[in-house]
Amino acid sequence: MTAKRKPPLWFWIAGVALLLWGVSGVAAFYMSFHLTPQALAALSDYDRKLHTDRATWFILVYGVAVWAGLLGALLLLFRRRLAPPLLVASLVAVIVMFGWMFLATDIIAVKGVVTAMGFPIVIVVIGTFAIWLGQRAAERGWIV
Repeated sequence: MTAKRKPPLWFWIAGVALLLWGVSGVAAFYMSFHLTPQALAALSDYDRKLHTDRATWFILVYGVAVWAGLLGALLLLFRRRLAPPLLVASLVAVIVMFGWMFLATDIIAVKGVVTAMGFPIVIVVIGTFAIWLGQRAAERGWIV
């Protein structure tokens, strides 16, 4: 077995930030299933329909995206080699989820490019960074 090398401080800071990001993703996933009738009524007709018409596969992919990201970040902090594949699975799920949303719905036409794509782009950038960090940690021997 390869001995672990001590990672630099920035690795820990980035890992904790990714863990908090993962927790917020799981919280958003959970909250999306527990909207009160008042919260659902406060949505626009378009957003309410998007929310209520989600297919089962979409919800499952959403779950994979957030749970794999959270577990990947946690395993990164525990310095385990399973972290990078989980982070890749998370990003793939994110791309499938938003790819379908942009290609199969009229969300961009209804909300505009910036509103519809702004936060998903942030999510993809963070997911890409997480994969990079996991791969770098593996290359440097920070995780085994």
